[in-house]
Amino acid sequence: MAKTEMFNAGDAAGRATELKRELQRLVMSIAEDEDYSPETIDRARDALLALRELGTRRSSARSSSLKLLGSVSCPEDFRCPLSKELMRDPVIVATGQTYDRVGIQKWLKAGNRTCPMTQQVLSHTILTPNHLIREMISRWCKTHGVELSELVPCTDEDQITEGEKDKFLSLLGKMASTISEQKEAAKELRLLTKKMPSFRGLFGESPEAIAQLLNPLSAVRSSSSVHLDLQEDVITTLLNLSIHDNNKKLVAETPSVIPLLMEALRSGTIATRSNAAATLFTLSALDSNKELIGKCGALRPLINLLEEGHPLTMTDVASAIFNLCIIHENRARAVREGAVGVILSKIENRSRVDELLAILAIISSHQKAIEEMALLDAVPCLLSIMRETSCARNKENCIAILHTICCSDRTKLKDLREEEKTYGTISEICRSGTSRAKRKASTILERLNRAYNMSHTT
Repeated sequence: MAKTEMFNAGDAAGRATELKRELQRLVMSIAEDEDYSPETIDRARDALLALRELGTRRSSARSSSLKLLGSVSCPEDFRCPLSKELMRDPVIVATGQTYDRVGIQKWLKAGNRTCPMTQQVLSHTILTPNHLIREMISRWCKTHGVELSELVPCTDEDQITEGEKDKFLSLLGKMASTISEQKEAAKELRLLTKKMPSFRGLFGESPEAIAQLLNPLSAVRSSSSVHLDLQEDVITTLLNLSIHDNNKKLVAETPSVIPLLMEALRSGTIATRSNAAATLFTLSALDSNKELIGKCGALRPLINLLEEGHPLTMTDVASAIFNLCIIHENRARAVREGAVGVILSKIENRSRVDELLAILAIISSHQKAIEEMALLDAVPCLLSIMRETSCARNKENCIAILHTICCSDRTKLKDLREEEKTYGTISEICRSGTSRAKRKASTILERLNRAYNMSHTT
C-alpha cells in the first residue's frame, strides 16, 4: 500500500513555534514604537505568510493521512477515549487509563483533577508513556501505510515568553495594592493558572511568589474583613498551582499556606471550602506533605466540613482525609478529632458510602478507632451495607473492618452469628468476594464455628 506524501511534522511544529515568537516580537515592536520602520511591517507580513503556508502544508498532510486512516478499520483500543482518534503518544494517568498525551494535557490544563473515564480524583498528574500501546500502534500503522507522525503534530505550548513573565510580576505586585487591584489581579491569576501550565511553573521559579499571592489573606487573617470573593480566587489559584507536581513541596512548605487553607475550610464560600479541601488532597500526594498537613491540625476542619455534609464539598473532603490517613500518624490524629463517629453517622445515612468506608477501613488499624466502632454499634450498620451493596470493594472494606472488630471484641461475634444464621452474608462473601474479602470472611467463620463448638461442649 502506498504511503502518504512525507512531511516532517516535528520540524514543522518547531518552525511554527519560531514563527509565532518572531511574529509576537514584531507586533509588539510595532504596537509600542511610534517610529517603527516599514521593514518591521514587511517582516511581520512575511512571518504571517510563512505561518499560513506552513499551516496549509500541515493541514494537507494531516488530511491525507486521515483520509487513508478512514479507509481502514482502526482497533478501538488504539483510539484516545477523549478525541476518538488514533493515539500518537499514548500515556497512562494515575488511575491506569490510557489517553493520547495531547488530549489528556488539554483536559488537565483546563483545571480538571479527575480521570475522564473513571471520574476518580487523580492522586497526581504525572503522565507515563504507554510503550506497549505505542509499539502496537506503530506496527499497525506500518502495516496499513499510515504515517503516525503526521496525525497529531506537537507544539511547545508551555514555553513562557518575556511578556508573560512581565505580566506575572505585574499581577503579583498588585496583590499588595488596593483592594480593587487585588481582586482584579487575583481573578486574572486564577484564570491564567487554570489555562496555562507555564504560569503554574513560574510560581515554582520565584521563591517569594506564593507568599505574594497570599498577601491579601495574610494581612486580614486576624480580622473579620476577609473579602470572600478575593479569598475564593486566591485559594482556587493555590489549587491550580498545587496541580503542578513540581510545586507541591514548595506550596506546602510556604509557612502561611496550610493555616490559610484551614481558615478557608472554616470560613469561606462553599466553592472556597471545596477548593481548599481539594488543595490539601492534591498537596498530600507527597508523603512529606501528609505529615506536615497533619501536624498543622488540618484534619479537624476537614472532619468538621465532612460532618456538615454539603454535597459540593463531600468528595474533596473525603479524598483529602483518605490521602492524609495513609500515614499512621494521621490515623491517630483523625481518630482523636472524632472521625469515627462522623463517618459512621454519614454511612448510616447512606451518604458517600464508597469513600467513607475506604477511610473507615484505613483508620481501623488504630486500636482506638476499633474501640469507638464497637461502642457506637458499628457492626449492624456494616452488615446491612454488605447485604445492600453490589460493590465488591465496599464488601471487602466492610468485612475487613468487621474482622478487626471481632478480633478485638469477642462479644460482637453474637451479631455476626445471627447475621450468618438469617442471611448467610459472610458465607456469601467466602464464595464471591475479592481474594482479601474471602480470607477475612473465612477467618470470621472459623471464629464463629470455634465459639459455637466451645459453647456446646461446656
